[in-house]
Amino acid sequence: AESAQELQTPEFQQLKAELLKIFDSKARIPGVSKHGAFYYNFWQDAKNPKGLWRRTTLEEYRKAEPKWDVILDLDALNRAEKENWVWHGAEILKEGGYRHVLITLSRGGADASVTREFDLETRNFVKGGFEIPEAKGSMSWIDKDHVFVSTDFGPGSLTTSGYPRLVKLWKRGSKLAQAKVVYEGQPTDMSIGAYHDDTKGFERDFVTRSLAFYRSETFLLGKGGQLTKLDVPIDANPAPYREWMTVSLRTP
Repeated sequence: AESAQELQTPEFQQLKAELLKIFDSKARIPGVSKHGAFYYNFWQDAKNPKGLWRRTTLEEYRKAEPKWDVILDLDALNRAEKENWVWHGAEILKEGGYRHVLITLSRGGADASVTREFDLETRNFVKGGFEIPEAKGSMSWIDKDHVFVSTDFGPGSLTTSGYPRLVKLWKRGSKLAQAKVVYEGQPTDMSIGAYHDDTKGFERDFVTRSLAFYRSETFLLGKGGQLTKLDVPIDANPAPYREWMTVSLRTP
């Protein structure tokens, strides 16, 4: 409240108006990501302040005014659920024809979030599907019946930073409490996570151990659960893409 009071100056109000005009401009180029035959985009403007998750075809995207197919209207969802959801992203599974989605939302834009399974064919959240309650953490696809999940599993499952200390493999149809531990970090670590690379012929699983914001270790997870540490600097950020891997070095 004290900061807001200090900011109520003519200069601030002018800057705020200018920025809102930029953010609400229809001249902005919508960034897209391709999944299957469609190009997906998340869009916010004055009419849709919480945003629209939508998609289009390449043919439409090349037009000056593409025709968009709205998948999820966050403002409408908030009204229906009496919530204040803020978009935190979506992960579309390639297996099964790009139908299964993990959508992550947070209340008011908080660091903690919820992840819920969504069906692109029915355009609804899946009842009884994969879903984790509000917490700092993540969930990602392995295949349509398995996910990696790192969340608050109860007492002792978080690091001193408040992030997940455990990452587990969760099978569809079973309870979250029955998920099997894949990796267990130390309480003094920052966070633990895992993800799957679905490149055809190069399918792999990785575990990440974040020691701090700019220091981490990455492990290749074998079929038998064994871990092989990648021989990269602790301040590097390895990430696989299709049939190659990038390593971006973090410099002071």
